[in-house]
Amino acid sequence: MGRPSIVIIGAGFAGFTAARKLSKLSHGSADITVINPTDYFLYLPLLPEVSAAILEPRRVTVSLATTLPGVRVVLGEVDGVDLDARTVSYRDPDGGKGSVGYHRLVVAAGSVNKLLPVPGVTEYAHGFRGIPEALYLRDHITRQIEMASTATDPAERRARSTFVVVGAGYTGTEVAAQGVLYTKHLAKQWPSIEPRWLLIDTAGRVLPSLDERLARASDKVLRERGIEVLLKTSVKEATAEGVHLSNGEYVPTRSLIWCVGVRPDPLVTGLGLATREGRLVVDEFLNVPQHPDVFACGDAAAVPDLTMPGELTGMTAQHATRQGTTVAHNIAASYGKGRRRAYKHHDLGFVVDLGGFDSAANPLGVPLSGIVAKAVTRGYHLLSMPGNRVRVAADWLLDAVQPRQGVQLGLVRGRAVPLDSASPEREDAV
Repeated sequence: MGRPSIVIIGAGFAGFTAARKLSKLSHGSADITVINPTDYFLYLPLLPEVSAAILEPRRVTVSLATTLPGVRVVLGEVDGVDLDARTVSYRDPDGGKGSVGYHRLVVAAGSVNKLLPVPGVTEYAHGFRGIPEALYLRDHITRQIEMASTATDPAERRARSTFVVVGAGYTGTEVAAQGVLYTKHLAKQWPSIEPRWLLIDTAGRVLPSLDERLARASDKVLRERGIEVLLKTSVKEATAEGVHLSNGEYVPTRSLIWCVGVRPDPLVTGLGLATREGRLVVDEFLNVPQHPDVFACGDAAAVPDLTMPGELTGMTAQHATRQGTTVAHNIAASYGKGRRRAYKHHDLGFVVDLGGFDSAANPLGVPLSGIVAKAVTRGYHLLSMPGNRVRVAADWLLDAVQPRQGVQLGLVRGRAVPLDSASPEREDAV
């Protein structure tokens, strides 16, 4: 076969980690190629702080060229894989087409916004999966408060200062918690404006997939800040002027923020391989059955959870990062370096940043809240980031001692990135 050629689709938590580990394991003896729509790794957990004007957008991005030495980075959107010819085709940012061959393939395409058959949602809701969406939301929130300040009609003023977040999972809870603090800061100079935030979910509690003690602590913080938490409730219809809820209420608003979850990248279904729950079926070694040269990890892969037989691992950054490491070791083993290993990981706990001095965390199962949880949360993020730690810490320090800059940049114009976009990280998807 000659010099090993390894192609990795995607540079999210799984793909980035796999590429980085393979680079170290190969010591330059393999050609490693990463195909990704952007030239950066995005640290998604801190994206709500970008939309709340705490962190500048580049703080949560890490250059692939800088952090993946010896790895070829190809900017492009993968549009096909020929498993027989062992080639991957892609389309570059200018629309040009290209292809690259492989001996080993890692599918780590990640996920996109989950869609539900709710009338008007794809037209009027704002997603939250990439930098353009976070920047758009920051500008949009700022613009709505500013326009509310000049509105002569009280009904328009209330609608523009009302924000509806759908999905009380990890992302939605943080977006609402951070957003309400940001709008209160913006509205200080206009006493007539009272920002209203609603957090809606069909579940019986916030953070339904996380520890119940975390959920209770987070729920308490949200309600104390004045956020209206509507549980066992859904959106029936979205319009340009507001949303109709399943409880019969109509909420006039210009801001519907869609955080109901994610689904595997559409590329997965186009491969013609077996899937489970929309994710690519793999064995415990992250190998695709009948295709020993193809591996998959992260949100795109249906990885069996060996700690809970019959279940799949969750679509979390914690699993994706560790699966990326396992894939790298197993690819190295396929070339005779080391032994392959099955993926098995027990959750180490989760952290939820609620803005201000509030957080909820359960490291190693120990429930924490308040300032202690805040320290643990920020420490965890700094340790987990593969770069920009000093800049992130500096922004946090500035936010603690200086008022936020409540201005619109207008970098992302028009409406938000469409919810059905397969590339929310690309501005040209707007």
